[in-house]
Amino acid sequence: MSDLQEFNKRLREFLDASPTPFHAVEEMRLRLQEAGFSALDERGEWQLEQGKGYYLIRNGSSIVAFRCGKDPVHERGWRMVGAHTDSPNLKVKPTPELHRHGYFQLGVEVYGGALLNPWFDRDLGLAGRVNYENAQGQLRSALINLNRPVGVIPSLAIHLDRDANNNHSVNPQRDLPVVILQSEESSDFRALLADALGAHGYKDVSAVLDFELSFYDCQPAAMVGWNEDFIASARLDNLLSCYIGLESLLTADTSEHMVLVCNDHEEVGSQSAVGAQGPMLESVLRRIAGDEITWQRAIANSMMISADNAHGIHPNFSDKHDGNHGPLLNAGPVIKNNVNQRYATNSETSSLFRRLCVSSDVAVQSFVVRSDMACGSTIGPLTASAIGVKTLDIGVPTFAMHSIRELAGSKDAYNLRKVLTKYYQLDSVVDAV
Repeated sequence: MSDLQEFNKRLREFLDASPTPFHAVEEMRLRLQEAGFSALDERGEWQLEQGKGYYLIRNGSSIVAFRCGKDPVHERGWRMVGAHTDSPNLKVKPTPELHRHGYFQLGVEVYGGALLNPWFDRDLGLAGRVNYENAQGQLRSALINLNRPVGVIPSLAIHLDRDANNNHSVNPQRDLPVVILQSEESSDFRALLADALGAHGYKDVSAVLDFELSFYDCQPAAMVGWNEDFIASARLDNLLSCYIGLESLLTADTSEHMVLVCNDHEEVGSQSAVGAQGPMLESVLRRIAGDEITWQRAIANSMMISADNAHGIHPNFSDKHDGNHGPLLNAGPVIKNNVNQRYATNSETSSLFRRLCVSSDVAVQSFVVRSDMACGSTIGPLTASAIGVKTLDIGVPTFAMHSIRELAGSKDAYNLRKVLTKYYQLDSVVDAV
């Protein structure tokens, strides 16, 4: 098996094991621990050592991992990579039970800007975090993944909706409740969850109190295409970048200060205690620095690469792209630009990245949204404005972003890992720009 094939095999395993941000962070934690990184408790004292790796987790859904460099951080700065752990999905409502015509359904909320039509007629699993009281009266939480089809959202037959192929809109309240059971009796979802926890080894559940659960497509990630040119999976946006960043951090052979931050809640604005617009990253970096002057000098010597997927030019909808900025799959990572600061890229940070790509023998592309269309954003501008660090927005080109199943090139993630590994190993991110 080639290095590329092995990389994509591990990537698919990571994607399949990470149906929610909670599971993605747990998978990253396991890989970091295996690589010798130590867990930190924000409530305790930190004794950081040169050359050692550390990580901390908030809410179970956001993680910061870093390695302490050999030289003082105020002299060398941090080489940082950022991504996000969340993806658009359907989340179960707090009181979800719907009993209609002998079917038991769960009401859902749409999380983020999901493309809704592809959710119909899919085999849906259910995963997330469940909080419960145990037999001793203690509050506990559990990660759960019902890794089998437990629900479906059936389409209405074409015979009953003759205009379905011409004008079909989705009403989330009416059209998206998920069928999970056929029964003439009323069912209690929390009681079903308690049984599911017991089947997963949690034998001390007295009562399920609350939960954060999401439906997801049970179809595993796959290599697609006649020559396996593509990888298809749920949650490529943005677990693809989380995995690339993690692999780069673990691969880099350097004595520099390196940071990987993967935040939750990007798809809903990042404004939370664990989102990129919250204080998590800044509080960690300040604590590493130790005092205000060291912090300010370190930030002045630092750089952030925000990695989030880019829109590849779709062969059926090429008019949705600017003619000079249509990234191709398997043609290299994409520098994302926007003059209105929806992306934080500037000519200095993009020039550094171009040089890294050349030295890594990796092609590089650019994306600018059409001038008559609105531009999306990501954690780059939020991080840049929050901590004042030089920032670049890049990403792997993809199709069907925010669908239940997205598509990326089979070579792009592997090549971006090479570039980010070299970035982590830079002697200076200041002299280079």
